[in-house]
Amino acid sequence: MAKAKTTTEVTPDGWAPTQAVDDPILNSPYEEPKQYWRYADGVPHKVPGRRPARYHFKDKQTGAAQQDLFKIETEDDLPLINALRKDVKRWRDSGYRGASAVTKELLTWWIREDRPRRLFFCQREAVETVIYLLELGIPGRLRASGFQNFEVDADNISLLLKGEKPNFDNLGEDFFPRLVDPASDAGLLALRRLGCKMATGSGKTIVMAMLISWAFCNRGRNPSSTSFPNAVLICAPNLTVRKRLSVLRPDDPDNYYDTFDLIPPKYREFMNAGKVLVTNWHIFAPKGEHTEGGKSYAVVNKGEETHDAFTRNRLGELAQRLPILVLNDEGHHCWRGKNLSETDEKKALKDRSKEEQDFLKEEAEEARIWLAGLDRINNSGLIGKDESGTILPGISACVDLSATPFYLANSGYPEGSPFPWLVSDFGLVDAIESGITKVPRLPVKDDQGNKDEAGRPDPVYFRLWDSIKKQLKPEDYISKTKVKPEALFKYAEGALTTLLAQWKVQFDKCKEDAGGKSFIPPVIIVVCDNTEVASIFFREISGEYEEETVNEEGKTVVVKKYTGGLLHELENSAAFQPTIRIDSKLLAKIEAEGDETKDEAALRLRELIDTVGKRGGIGEQVRCVVSVSMLTEGWDANNVTHILGVRAFGSQLLCEQVVGRGLRRVSYDINPETGMLNAEYADVYGIPFSLIPFKGKPKEDKEKPDPVYHSIYAVPERDAYEIRMPNVESYVYALREGGITCDVDKLEALIVDKEPNTVYLAPTRGYQDEATGIKDTGEFIPQTREEYYKTVRPQQVIFRLAQIILDDLAQGAEGGDRGKLKFLARHQLFPELLKIVREYVRKKVTFKEGVDERELALKRYAQLLRERVRDGILPLVAKDDQKLLPVLNSFEPYTSTGNVNYQTCRPVMELEKSHLNRAMLQSSYESQAIEIMEDLDAVDYFTPNDRQIGLIIPYEYEGHRHNYEPDFVVKLKNGKLVLLEIKGMGGKIYNQDLVPAKNAAARKWVAAVNNNARYGEWVFEICEELSGLRQMLELHAGIADENRPFRILVPTDGEHWKTCIPLIALQTVVRKSQEKQKTLDGFGSWSSSWVTWDGHPPFQDGMFVAQVRGDAMEPDIEAGAYGVFSKIDGQDRQGKVVLAVHGGIDDPFAGRSYTVREYHSERCGSDGTDWQHVRVTLKPTNPAAAEFVLDVKDENEVRVLAELVGIL
Repeated sequence: MAKAKTTTEVTPDGWAPTQAVDDPILNSPYEEPKQYWRYADGVPHKVPGRRPARYHFKDKQTGAAQQDLFKIETEDDLPLINALRKDVKRWRDSGYRGASAVTKELLTWWIREDRPRRLFFCQREAVETVIYLLELGIPGRLRASGFQNFEVDADNISLLLKGEKPNFDNLGEDFFPRLVDPASDAGLLALRRLGCKMATGSGKTIVMAMLISWAFCNRGRNPSSTSFPNAVLICAPNLTVRKRLSVLRPDDPDNYYDTFDLIPPKYREFMNAGKVLVTNWHIFAPKGEHTEGGKSYAVVNKGEETHDAFTRNRLGELAQRLPILVLNDEGHHCWRGKNLSETDEKKALKDRSKEEQDFLKEEAEEARIWLAGLDRINNSGLIGKDESGTILPGISACVDLSATPFYLANSGYPEGSPFPWLVSDFGLVDAIESGITKVPRLPVKDDQGNKDEAGRPDPVYFRLWDSIKKQLKPEDYISKTKVKPEALFKYAEGALTTLLAQWKVQFDKCKEDAGGKSFIPPVIIVVCDNTEVASIFFREISGEYEEETVNEEGKTVVVKKYTGGLLHELENSAAFQPTIRIDSKLLAKIEAEGDETKDEAALRLRELIDTVGKRGGIGEQVRCVVSVSMLTEGWDANNVTHILGVRAFGSQLLCEQVVGRGLRRVSYDINPETGMLNAEYADVYGIPFSLIPFKGKPKEDKEKPDPVYHSIYAVPERDAYEIRMPNVESYVYALREGGITCDVDKLEALIVDKEPNTVYLAPTRGYQDEATGIKDTGEFIPQTREEYYKTVRPQQVIFRLAQIILDDLAQGAEGGDRGKLKFLARHQLFPELLKIVREYVRKKVTFKEGVDERELALKRYAQLLRERVRDGILPLVAKDDQKLLPVLNSFEPYTSTGNVNYQTCRPVMELEKSHLNRAMLQSSYESQAIEIMEDLDAVDYFTPNDRQIGLIIPYEYEGHRHNYEPDFVVKLKNGKLVLLEIKGMGGKIYNQDLVPAKNAAARKWVAAVNNNARYGEWVFEICEELSGLRQMLELHAGIADENRPFRILVPTDGEHWKTCIPLIALQTVVRKSQEKQKTLDGFGSWSSSWVTWDGHPPFQDGMFVAQVRGDAMEPDIEAGAYGVFSKIDGQDRQGKVVLAVHGGIDDPFAGRSYTVREYHSERCGSDGTDWQHVRVTLKPTNPAAAEFVLDVKDENEVRVLAELVGIL
């Protein structure tokens, strides 16, 4: 390796990072919290008492420097929860006065300190609050408690049950608590809901078991009472959660009632009298009108299910036990959004990735189906009506349990605002301070010394996604808006390898402690932005990838290959796969099909995920999990020690959901000296988790008009029009026996200096709810890549780089040349290339002082070295026929029109001869070009190429990388593909120096792609005058001038409508005629081409030539014939073949609303009145074609633009 050359390094002042010593855990998990952490001037302080229930947020309009405003607006009170805490605590201290004897005995049983497994305080409080409301508050029995005054009195409970604003202080107008969720249909009963916010890992399943015990034991003692349900419906969001909740069935051999000793022995028999149904929300989906019991009926229409039929079908035996208790596990999936307009919905999804938009839409659909099902059960009417004739509710109460009971962005409510029916709150911060979960440790500074706008340390690996975005260059994009997956990996690799190094320290410690015996390994989770990014992270970590090959039978098959990964301990092989990638499509399949799925791969993946960290399970030895978005609910592995986020985190809600998946504890042993749990930690990079949810701005009454958004997408019915465009990143010359050469001295140098070498982490304490940063209190934990370096040898890095470059050089070889090149590469080229790479590292690579030379293995540096050496290599003996070949993106070798799906508020134009439904317009030149291509027989189909579609051509200009995007890709009838650039005068004037560079790059691209021979034959054309576009495309399509019935010419002044007339598409005539003050004789500004022919009639102003589509006028006018049109004289239309426009016309061969047909009209009247209307009939001459009959008040409503006067 090269000798390190020194550069100046600036060290921040006042650094004295040491191992953390102060424990963030303040409270016993079995007692009510007595103190909490709160920041003051960047330093955490212990505050006596219990943290009030508040909704913490950061207003997006509040800048970090606006400290006064920031401090005022960082929290909202949750008054119902705080008031209920006081009432329930007083009730608890009274010995639960007013409760039934069974309830008192159960609650007392659960708080015993001598229990083998003590219950957390948060579990008991949630249960106590729900029982207090269901047994005392809601039935109007508060006075039975022996108290006279209440924080939440009977009047307020009545208001809460009506969904009206209670009499609490400081309630907002937009958000106030309620205990009902009104149905969307005003005629239906509202659903009674109680929500419990409980952090991940705090034991929600035990809470559900306690509530079921309360209901069944009370009902067993009082069988005739319906105050206590003897049936419980448990709804889960997915198959994993559903299976885990089977322990809530009293007859399950592993039931929680026995496992956690929840039932006094004398009441255990009562549990068997109750019924528990555990199911997924999927069962609430409506069944088709022609299905029953999973079978289809082709003839009998079963009709829409009634509420009572729905209830009987979905609940089975439980339908005979109404009213039931409903428990919604992960209840944040079950919300009722506002009815948003299409514009508001688009606004809510704006600026989000396609994956995020799809996720939000799926969540909204899931919530709709889930709640609609509960509404139908509640309104089934199966238990009769009350004295007023109102049906009795089928659900006594619906209890939601969730760590994140907040509204999503597309709900119509501010994103991240809490559900209004929350009655208890024990969130993640409370759980951390009580030791119930692991403590997330986050980067607080690094040796780069970056600062944010407020002057606080801003470590690279804290807001990793923002750091990556700032570093992106033009060559890092596949399209204008889509980043190459390998570029994201390149900029995230430093964070990944640092975290992997820390994981290896933990792994080695576990291995040493096991003393040679089998052990459960620690797990690192990598959460990615999309499947493509997840794929490259999985490949780089595991060394596993798939490759197409031809088997002995000559069939193309996909086989798995294994190469070296970043760490040996995480490398996959055919025999052992410690690194897994979660395939969201497979999981979605098994969720939809449930237990009936026959997909073995999906079933194995589900089992693998379910058993991560479980001794004896197939997932026991999983060490790394690569996932998209976040891990599925129901994931309960407790051996997660490291988490890396490589995606955008637009809300703290998402941060908490992702981080929460990795915070389950391993040990619950109490430290006898403190009476508390010892801290366990999870190191988190790339997830900016400040514990302050963003509070979205509510919709204001007065807003500026919203822009109109147009959807542009690939039309499935036009899949035959798909165009695939290769993603070319660079070029190489075809290699032959002559060898290679490279003038290293002329290559650009490389400096290795940008990645942080040391990152400092601190454990989370409370809410950092002020603008000042965390001060250095001597508790920061340094982390480096030292363990990663131990796995990388300098010579190994050189060999790897040489092999990658050789693979690039060989990429373009085809057929027999590939075999020859492999032999050549092994025996001649690799030694030469290895020598070149070593020379480049020795002469051109400079390492910043203190930077390990093995940093060169990181992708951000390796990629630069790869490009510079590869692009400098030439064949040793240059020949005139030396082929230039493209280097394609290895993860996405081509861009397809099939992937297009986006929205724009720019002008658009409808398309017919394209895979896409519309084109976004940048100029009037483009719209005219589209009309020509739509009209031209030589064009088979085409696609516009804006920034969302994604064909880019790389080129260099003045030493900088740029990307060029041609305007169109045109597929001609003869199969040729044309890269088409439309240049008006603006295109010539704007950045005119770049034009030659762009043109040269496009021609180089075409030459290389044609040499590759895998993507068809391409040509590049620039159209500077639209008058020549037809001839240009027809020439490439092999259509000679003599095949046309006219000659195209460029008229001089005075020749228009004298010696020539315009050639124009009928749709252009129609569109232009709709513009104000446009007439046919103003064609000078309309037309792109002018034509003439021998023996033409005298030309007049307003005449034009256009192609007539369809066979409606055969045999008089053959399909595709060119017609001569002129202005219509006066009102004399009868019997003439005309170009007519009206909304009632539906001509599939034209633009739907216009046609060329024979015009007839007659006046019609109604009997006994003077009223008359006009019936216009547009008749074809082909009897098989449709005629259009239009009844109009005024004949002029049918716009006749021109008369057909001749056929060419």
